[in-house]
Amino acid sequence: VYVTDHFLLEKIKVSETESEPYSKKVITSGMVRPIPTRYAYVAPPFAGRVTKSYVRIGQPVHQGTPLFEISSPDFTSAQKEYFQALSSRELAKKDLKRKEDLIRNGVSSQRELEEAQNALLIADKEFENASAALRVYQVDNPAEMILGQPMIVRSPIPGEVIKDNIVTGQYLKDDTEPIAIVADLSKVWIAAQVKEKDIRFINEGSSLDIEISALPGTVIKGNVYHVEEEVDEETRSIQVLSVCDNLNGHLKLGMYTTVHFLSVPVGQIQIPEKTLLQGEKDSYVFVQIAPLVFVRTSVTVETTENGIAVISEGLRPGDKIISEGGYYLK
Repeated sequence: VYVTDHFLLEKIKVSETESEPYSKKVITSGMVRPIPTRYAYVAPPFAGRVTKSYVRIGQPVHQGTPLFEISSPDFTSAQKEYFQALSSRELAKKDLKRKEDLIRNGVSSQRELEEAQNALLIADKEFENASAALRVYQVDNPAEMILGQPMIVRSPIPGEVIKDNIVTGQYLKDDTEPIAIVADLSKVWIAAQVKEKDIRFINEGSSLDIEISALPGTVIKGNVYHVEEEVDEETRSIQVLSVCDNLNGHLKLGMYTTVHFLSVPVGQIQIPEKTLLQGEKDSYVFVQIAPLVFVRTSVTVETTENGIAVISEGLRPGDKIISEGGYYLK
């Protein structure tokens, strides 16, 4: 288009395009889930009867906090094995000392001494195994244990008791479902399903905003923790796990959220939305190639927001375009 009308030229404003940082936004739904390392099902290791409960639902606990006691024949058997191993080790130590005294006096043989040393090694190993078995059940000081005492089941992690089905007097089988759940929900996962066409905009460490319908206007910040490697064949989407702070407890497990992912900022041409002209098949602008000469140029619009159009194809930084009055040239 050649413009020679001075009156028309006064109505046209020409601006130079610039590349500015832009973050692609991907909006999808998500669900609040616990972080596995901050979530623990608590079930009895043996069959037995609950004799005492120490906690209530909603109670904060530390790692090692007693949750309940259970009286179990299996635990009593483990105690007996420990005390038998302890007794055997002490006897082996005394026998070795006696053999050492005898050989110094020339009464015993070297073979008998070696047999006593070997017996002590075996007794030590059996004692270590018996002690390790009790440590698995969180018995930290077996030496202070009383044979037949109930087993104390302790919290494996710090957090809060979010499920409490502990009933004093209840008999539990060894395959009983967990009767308590301890969770630290100060941080949670947001599991979002992202369409495969948008996954290229999301990387580990990328930031995101979380909105929940229960608190309109509240935005919770988070970061992408993991992008799964497999596409769901039915929905053609990929699960993205993000970690979000939840110190105030607004995010409840199982709650649906709206997730706004923000890609790493990249430079893209951004122009006023009013600069765009609409043709039958495309959007376009007029690019100045000479003082009075303008060329209609098709552009691909990535998105428009707050009166700004983000251009992905068609323009380069430094292009001079008609930013106002382009419709006079249509």
